[in-house]
Amino acid sequence: MQIERRTLTVEEVAQYIGVSKDLIYIMVREKSIPFIRIGSRRILFKRESIDQWLSEQEVVVHEQNA
Repeated sequence: MQIERRTLTVEEVAQYIGVSKDLIYIMVREKSIPFIRIGSRRILFKRESIDQWLSEQEVVVHEQNA
């Protein structure tokens, strides 16, 4: 039986959303991205939480008729 991972590492989240690992660490420090801290050093991210967070960050532009 293979267990499907539901969490992502810092590197995986950076690749997933297309930013640098450094930016992910900054966002964790500022608590502007949802994360899980395991012990004092390990940082993980729930894939579902990242997807929801991304949706919340989306800026919807409404086209106005001229």
